[in-house]
Amino acid sequence: MQSLSLRQTSTSKGLNYLTIMAPRNLWHMRSNFLFGSRCWMTRFSAEIIFKSVSFRLFGVKCHNADSEPSENEDLLNNLLTMGVDVDMARKRQPGVFHRMITNEQDLKTFLLSKGASKEVIASIISRYPRAITRTPENLSKRWDLWRNIVTSDLEIVNILERSPESFFRSNNNLNLENNIKFLYSVGLTRKCLCRLLTNAPRTFSNSLDLNKQMVDFLQATCLSLGHNDPTDFVRKIIFKNPFILIQSTKRVKANIEFLQSTFNLNSEELLVLICGPGAEILDLSNDYARRSYTNIKKKLFSLECTEEEVQKFVLSYPDVIFLAEKKFNDKIDCLLEENVSISQIIENPRVLDSSISTLKSRIRELVNAGCNLSTLNISLLSWSKKRYEAKLKKLSRLA
Repeated sequence: MQSLSLRQTSTSKGLNYLTIMAPRNLWHMRSNFLFGSRCWMTRFSAEIIFKSVSFRLFGVKCHNADSEPSENEDLLNNLLTMGVDVDMARKRQPGVFHRMITNEQDLKTFLLSKGASKEVIASIISRYPRAITRTPENLSKRWDLWRNIVTSDLEIVNILERSPESFFRSNNNLNLENNIKFLYSVGLTRKCLCRLLTNAPRTFSNSLDLNKQMVDFLQATCLSLGHNDPTDFVRKIIFKNPFILIQSTKRVKANIEFLQSTFNLNSEELLVLICGPGAEILDLSNDYARRSYTNIKKKLFSLECTEEEVQKFVLSYPDVIFLAEKKFNDKIDCLLEENVSISQIIENPRVLDSSISTLKSRIRELVNAGCNLSTLNISLLSWSKKRYEAKLKKLSRLA
């Protein structure tokens, strides 16, 4: 008797097709795929199933009960009762709804005991549903660790309300504890760690080795630039740029080299820049930073600016490198169209912080108040709303 061998091929998980090599008369199947670990053999006349062919490939669709697992109905009802936006939660982390064991009631009880309102708890779960998978013991330990940094339960609740991922993203409390100890050991203050926890919580999910690599790199950079206080250097950079510990040392090194070579900075000038206004540039993709600076030069050269003016412009406000090419060009064009000179922009680069609509509306208000833009200090175009409006009233009275 001839036999037929059945083998599973690499196919789309959703379709679950098998490819069968079928000889002519009889077939013989062995499949762990269909019936778990059991093997089975069946013999039939091939004429009942196949046309008389030597060999052929054909697909058999197998219904896999695990391909579309059902959602936990009790969990859904509990979340709806708690006021959770189930549609939002399902879009963000759908896998949570297929779990048979969850801790939503324990989470609710725990957060209520820390001063969170029912509305805040519902919002936290809606935006980060994986929070309900954490055990009470894990929550309690993690909370205690956070209190080594944050001064009150209410402050932690406020952070969770803004960014639930910061607390619930990881359940590795030992890694968190080790990172807190390490960051304190390298001279970071409680205030600095709180800033990291609020703005760059992934720092504490990093492996301890990754954080050590970045700190070691920053300390080595400090010493290579002639600064004799690496602890102070690291503290200043991290405070200015809390995201630096979640970047790669390769990226930070490339950006430091870019700044030094592009602006012909000596060691002292480079230290001042990367510990101050240029600290955030260290986050950028090096390719993006180079492209952005190339565009800034091209635009300002077209307006007859010198190389010296371009460098002064960027060094006085390094954040301009973050602006996308089109946005930078459009803002420059907007100001020029409103009779603001390029020399005024060079002297006051922070005006590019404001949106185009804000620039236009404020310029219109200033003109209506009788101001001469050609002699006006245009820095007020980027002031806060309250400060700007107070100045506008004063200018209107003087007109």
